[in-house]
Amino acid sequence: MTALGLMLDARRVHKQGAEMLLRRQQDRLAGIVTYARNHSAYYRELYHGLPERVSDAALLPVVSKKTLMARFDDWVTDPKISLAQVQSFVDDPARVGEKFLGQYTALTTSGTTGTRGLFLLDQHSLAVTAALSTRMLGAWLSPADVVRIAAHGGRIAMVNATGGHFASAVAAAGLRKNRFRRRLIDVLPVQLPVPELVTRLSTFRPAILAAYAGTGALLAGEQQAGRLRIDPILVVLSAEGLPVTEYDRIAAAFGATVRQSYAATECPFLTYSCRENWLHVNSDWVLLEPVDADHRPVPPGQQSHTTLLTNLANRVQPILRYDLGDAVLVRPDSCPCGDRLPAVRVHGRTADLLTFPAHDEELVSITPLTVSTLLDRVPGIDLFQVVQTSPTELRLRLHPKAGADPGLTWQAARTEIENLLTGHDLAHVTLIRADELPQQTPGGKYRTVVPYTASPHDAGP
Repeated sequence: MTALGLMLDARRVHKQGAEMLLRRQQDRLAGIVTYARNHSAYYRELYHGLPERVSDAALLPVVSKKTLMARFDDWVTDPKISLAQVQSFVDDPARVGEKFLGQYTALTTSGTTGTRGLFLLDQHSLAVTAALSTRMLGAWLSPADVVRIAAHGGRIAMVNATGGHFASAVAAAGLRKNRFRRRLIDVLPVQLPVPELVTRLSTFRPAILAAYAGTGALLAGEQQAGRLRIDPILVVLSAEGLPVTEYDRIAAAFGATVRQSYAATECPFLTYSCRENWLHVNSDWVLLEPVDADHRPVPPGQQSHTTLLTNLANRVQPILRYDLGDAVLVRPDSCPCGDRLPAVRVHGRTADLLTFPAHDEELVSITPLTVSTLLDRVPGIDLFQVVQTSPTELRLRLHPKAGADPGLTWQAARTEIENLLTGHDLAHVTLIRADELPQQTPGGKYRTVVPYTASPHDAGP
């Protein structure tokens, strides 16, 4: 199917509703399972004994990043590809933005779950991503919004990681090579000092601002303080989750529509948000299964332990019932926004849970969203990061807002966290005020919570 055909199909299926979406999903699942069995030695071995046609994902065994990376050369469906070649390619910063073997987009994950992932996107996957991006923008923007964006010059500012083979870096490199796009799109490194970032954005005056969620929250504070002066029509946030009230604050700061997307390197077209702050799954091209710790399905309305992802578009490196590691909740009823795609909320990565020993030898876990919700209501905080340095010790890194009293901000934050710990029978856990500011990951993102078991590199220097 051509790129235009994919766009038209995405629009038509979306309008026709749940029955057509399910039919597309089942047909595409059967097709990609057949392709994987025929072209991937790993899947041929794994799927031995399964029915000839598989249109029910529950029949497939679960896979993980660790198992797939261990069998990389058998996993990929193009015999010209090897792990050694891809590793050499992504280790060369000069090749960011180039196509691997002239035809594949190579991406990496930062390894926050313990295993670094190397992923390839084929042309079909990129075309599906473009088609679903068009559908997403159609859901976000009214005709009047489009006119306003054009009146603002159609300029887009992207604040993200620009180094390494992360998706944002590859996109940034591609934009820099296009002279026409360079005039309309400014790609700003997230590592820039805030004053420089504010100056460049104020000069460029984007109609659309795209940034990591934590960066968007920080910039909203700069806008409220009068240091940043932009009037975007649309603000698109990604990567990290924020408390629902924070999206409202950012929208008010910029006087703009604020939307977010939840995606993964393994599937860049996973979801898009709506005005009700739910994330709608592109279920005609994605299977997202919320499951418990034993990979059994959990019902809508109940938070999962993890989520299994099936990407129905990418055939060079099939992602089929892949343990994504994210805890999600599926909305049990129709979303009030009217979108017929399934709606979910993401409650954080399982790997990001803070886990402590309790007095009765049990383990107590606290989700990142719990901590974020508490600290979000503390006045004077622009950015924070909680780092677990031992099983019973936390360090709180704070970036106060301009003009806020750092001492009072710390006292208020400490009270909230200590009350939370006490409420979970964890009064024996020590909270320390850190001298350093919140740190970025190698991918340029801020993690609000860094568990004790995480790699020290994931929290930044």
